[in-house]
Amino acid sequence: MRIGELSRRAGVSQRALRYYEEQGLLRPVRRPSGYREYDESDVASVRRIRTLLAAGLGTAVIAEVLPCMVDVEEEAVLAPGCPELVPGLSVELDRINDAIAQLDAARRILTAIINAPVPAAAPPPAGTARAT
Repeated sequence: MRIGELSRRAGVSQRALRYYEEQGLLRPVRRPSGYREYDESDVASVRRIRTLLAAGLGTAVIAEVLPCMVDVEEEAVLAPGCPELVPGLSVELDRINDAIAQLDAARRILTAIINAPVPAAAPPPAGTARAT
């Protein structure tokens, strides 16, 4: 199938498909005409790529793990088909958890700033005129 058909069937833009190819995530056959020719299995590959992107993985990590990911049909999720992937995926989960913790701390600080009462006699910020 050509890129337009894969785009329609996978629900992603042609631009995204070209990007996935550029990142080594998809490997279409190139016809003498220059057209990309995709296999039926590429529809499922694009779905897996989208799932892994939504899970917070970067394309470099996805390129490493994609060949070993398998579908768990009953649950519409992916599973690592190669046990050696689990430690690396756990590192990615730790990275995401750390980022969440940092964002949560930033949210608490900003919430405290927003909710802090402004003292009635507070001097105006430097460079601003006080209303009289």
